[in-house]
Amino acid sequence: MIVVTIYCAGCKQANGAKKVAEHDTTMSCSANLPARFAGSDTSTIAIHTSADASYTGMVKIPGGEFLMGASDKEGRPDEYPQHPVRVVSFWMDATEVTNAMFRKFTEATRYVTTAERKPDWEELKKQLPAGTPKPPDSMLVAASLVFTPPATPISLNDASQWWRWVKGADWKHPQGPGSSIKGKDNYPVVQVSWDDATAYAKWAGKRLPTEAEWELAARAGLVNQPFTWGKEPVEKGQPKANVWQGHFPDNNTATDGYARVAPVGSFAPNAYGLYDMAGNVWEWCSDWYRSDYYTQAAGKKLVNPAGPASSYDPDEPTVPKRVVRGGSFLCHASYCASYRVSARMKTSPDTGLEHTGFRCVRN
Repeated sequence: MIVVTIYCAGCKQANGAKKVAEHDTTMSCSANLPARFAGSDTSTIAIHTSADASYTGMVKIPGGEFLMGASDKEGRPDEYPQHPVRVVSFWMDATEVTNAMFRKFTEATRYVTTAERKPDWEELKKQLPAGTPKPPDSMLVAASLVFTPPATPISLNDASQWWRWVKGADWKHPQGPGSSIKGKDNYPVVQVSWDDATAYAKWAGKRLPTEAEWELAARAGLVNQPFTWGKEPVEKGQPKANVWQGHFPDNNTATDGYARVAPVGSFAPNAYGLYDMAGNVWEWCSDWYRSDYYTQAAGKKLVNPAGPASSYDPDEPTVPKRVVRGGSFLCHASYCASYRVSARMKTSPDTGLEHTGFRCVRN
C-alpha cells in the first residue's frame, strides 16, 4: 500500500499532512484529494425556463441493456464484476458545460461557487479526525486545487507534488489570480464542485447523469470495448482525446495540441455524437461512490440504477464521495488510464479541481 500525503495551502496545513492510502499508482489524478467544505443550499435556485423546453445541444441516447464494468484485466478493483444494467432512453449534452453556459447561470442567479467561498469550519471539521484543532481564520480562505507540474521527473506515489491549493483559484480563474477564461467561452468550465454542477443542472431544467447512464452513453453501442471509440490504443493513429503525452507529470509534449484543457468538441465524437467522453475534464455523476457497489450489484437485475444510498471510501471513511467519470487531460497510461469507459473515480462533492467539469442529461 502506498501512502500519499496531500498538503492544502489553506486550512489543512495547520493540521499537518493528511495521509491518504492508495491501492496503486494508476489511481486517478482526482482521487482521494483533501475535502474542503460543505456545499451550498440549492433549494432556492429557480429553474431556467426560457430554453427549458429545448433539447438544443443535446443528443438522444437510446436505452437498452449493457454490461457495466471492466471486461478486461485493465480495470481497478471497483470496476468488477461486470453486471447487466438496463437504462431507458434519455438526452445528454453533446459537450461538457462550457464557461459561456456557466456564466449565464451565475449571472441569472448570482450563484457563488464553492471555490469562491470561505470554508465553514463547523462543516469542514466533520471530514477531519476528531480533535483536529481549528486553524487560524487567516488560513480558512477561498481556494481550489490547481495542477502544478514539477520541473523534473518524480515518483508517482505522492500526488501532493503536482497538486496544490491556490487562494483565488475558481472557475473564472482556473489556475489562480492572474489566470483568466477570457476568450475561452467554448472551453469546459472547471473548478466546479458537485454542488455547483447540481445547482447549474437544476437551473437549466436538467440533472447530472447517473453513473450507469454515463457509461451507457460512453460505450455508444459498442460491446466490451475499452474506449468510447473502440479498441485502438489512445496513442495510436490520430489524436482521439485530450490526454497527457510524454512523461507524467513533468513533461507534456502536447502531441494532441493541448497541454491543459481543450475547447469542447476538439476531437471526433463517439458513435452517439458525444464529444470528450474520454479525457479533457472529469465529469461529475449524480451517484454516491462506494468501492464495493459493483460487488453488491452482482446477480441483481438493475434497471435505471441511481447508485448506492450512501458513500463509503475505505481510503477516507469520514469523507463522502461522488463519482466522476471520463478521465482528463492529466490521464496517462503510466499513472491514470481513466479514459477507459469503465473507469470509475471518486471526489469529495465540495472539491473543485482544474481538470473537473460536468455535462447534464434530461429525461
